[in-house]
Amino acid sequence: MLHRLPLLLALLLAGPALAQPLLGHGGPIRALASLADGRLASAGFDQAIILWQADAGRAERVLRWHGEAVTALAALADGGLASAGEDGRIALWPAAPGPAPARVLAAGQPVTALAVGPGGALGAGLRDGSLLVWPNPATAAQPQPGHTGPLHGLAFTPAGLVSAGYDGQLLLWEAAGPRPLLRHDVPLNALLALPDGGLAAAAADGVLLLRDADGQLTRREAGARPLIALAASPDGRVLAAATLGGSVGLWSLPAGRLLRLLDGPGLPVWSLAFAADGQRLWTGGQDGGLRGWAVASGTPLGPLAAPAEATLPAGVEAEGARVFRACQACHALAASGPPMAGPHLSGLFGRRMGSVAGYAYSPRLAQGDITWDAASLADLFTRGPDVVTPGTRMPVQRLSEPAELAALLRFLDQATGAGRVQ
Repeated sequence: MLHRLPLLLALLLAGPALAQPLLGHGGPIRALASLADGRLASAGFDQAIILWQADAGRAERVLRWHGEAVTALAALADGGLASAGEDGRIALWPAAPGPAPARVLAAGQPVTALAVGPGGALGAGLRDGSLLVWPNPATAAQPQPGHTGPLHGLAFTPAGLVSAGYDGQLLLWEAAGPRPLLRHDVPLNALLALPDGGLAAAAADGVLLLRDADGQLTRREAGARPLIALAASPDGRVLAAATLGGSVGLWSLPAGRLLRLLDGPGLPVWSLAFAADGQRLWTGGQDGGLRGWAVASGTPLGPLAAPAEATLPAGVEAEGARVFRACQACHALAASGPPMAGPHLSGLFGRRMGSVAGYAYSPRLAQGDITWDAASLADLFTRGPDVVTPGTRMPVQRLSEPAELAALLRFLDQATGAGRVQ
């Protein structure tokens, strides 16, 4: 359970082009990819991949196949898309995708980074710091150890495949094994291959690292907040670097001079992608909104107002609605809401656990041996979902204040159609 009441996807489809942030995800947007035909792909915590006709401000297709959060996307040379996530699977989608991918590659553990290389090679970084490389999708791959901690970024360069990790290292993967290129004092959160053969890396101390094709390193202070995402314009002249605080810096290349700052909604920006013409930048972040920017001026292509919230029923518990904001990224109140990380809450009171049709529950929740009511929900939020339903994918959260818990229960009972909590 985590952040905002979603708009219906139908409203999104009918909305004016670029009049507001493009809405459709039910949680943070963790990955973006510009496709060869001009479309944009986004993916995130809600397990969904959305294909956008971004110029028209319209969602074209929602792909819901991954069983957990989707953490990485990569455009394929044939116009298709690779996606990967917490479920340890890599899906290869054709340019005109159906409900299931054309091919699935097993990674065995959560995937934290993807990169596409020459000849259709595919690299995947894993949470334990190891690397998988498929020279082509039909070949086998074996994990190769490297980083001492999660691998956060991958990039194919003329010199070979390079990775960045939580351990602060840049590693060049050679036939004999990984060779260190540099070590930073704090984690590296993102890595990007630049068109001139160089590299850009984003560090948790707010330092932007630029390494040219000859190995010369330039460090630029981008601020106090951690850098968490990178993207370069197709011509290699502009680098975008996003922060945990929500701002995005546009830097000139190769000099590394700050051109301008884009001020977002004050929430983390987890993903970036330039349009094919290099004139627009797309940003995706914590609030589930996809925003467009004019690169030359730094002006937004739509207002930066917070996503509109659905109208709540009259007379609902106001304090409970406030507490529920921590649940809105994962759960819609209505059964007609968009794809989200958790099942909808319509008819929650009196409903058996694991009973929403079409939702892929964890094995514990699928047992269905709990009926949701005031007592069972209070137990869930008092002891925590990790204790009450071990193995659940629901984020661990507890309510220690009895007044807040009581207000949330009243709100849920009113807003989900039961109306029985006093």
